[in-house]
Amino acid sequence: MSQWKRKKAAQDMLSSQRFDKIAENFATSEVHRSSPTMEALHETLGPQTGSAICDVACGAGHLALSFAGELPARLVAVDPAPNMLASVRKLAAERGVSVETEEAYAEELPFADGSFDLVVSRLAPHHFRDMPAAVGEMARLLRPGGRLAVIDLEGHENPEIDALNHELEMLHDPTHQRSYTLDEWIGFLQGAGLNVPVARGSQSESRTGVPIKRWCEIASSGAEAERAIRQRLAEASPAHREALGIRQDGDEFFIPVRTCMVIGVKPLGGVR
Repeated sequence: MSQWKRKKAAQDMLSSQRFDKIAENFATSEVHRSSPTMEALHETLGPQTGSAICDVACGAGHLALSFAGELPARLVAVDPAPNMLASVRKLAAERGVSVETEEAYAEELPFADGSFDLVVSRLAPHHFRDMPAAVGEMARLLRPGGRLAVIDLEGHENPEIDALNHELEMLHDPTHQRSYTLDEWIGFLQGAGLNVPVARGSQSESRTGVPIKRWCEIASSGAEAERAIRQRLAEASPAHREALGIRQDGDEFFIPVRTCMVIGVKPLGGVR
């Protein structure tokens, strides 16, 4: 194994271990359980009765399980963290839902080409270390006419604002890699051979915004990181905070969990 691959493997292991530790946080997180973009995704996709669905980097499985009532033919949750998959199985059992779980990274998905009608990933790709590879793998799993739907943290086109956004995300969760702009996301999907009929930026996972304390609780950021986030926001330009959808009420800041949503469709000819 090359030095680069060994380093990547070590980083991936640390990331997986971190998510093992916060699996229960994700299972109970109001941000992960539901959101305006999840509702919009279901409205846009329509009923998935009889579909084979795969949720990549599923976390506690909230998005995957949100399709259960639509009676899919197959529901699969994939994540590299064993405790996250255990949370998926626990939630599924509580709801009387049948779900398959698979331990794997997005860049190396253990399924045959064309195995699914719908592949989804939410609030996870910003952790992926090789986005073109991950998107290529998710696209590979689609049958002709199948769809890939991604909801993830959105970067900002303004470099200064994007730098502030990245700094906040790294303080919040050091396993964060990068938040991509909507245009970059469109490029990733098109690069994987998908048409992109739906691309919506400046979305939010919370209608009211998440208080800093709660935002940090969900990710187990720690008291030191919470203090640093508060200080950085206090120092930041009000215009920059506004551009990221962050509002202030008294001494508290509220994070919208700013996201974008993209949906790609695999051509019927299966051309890549």
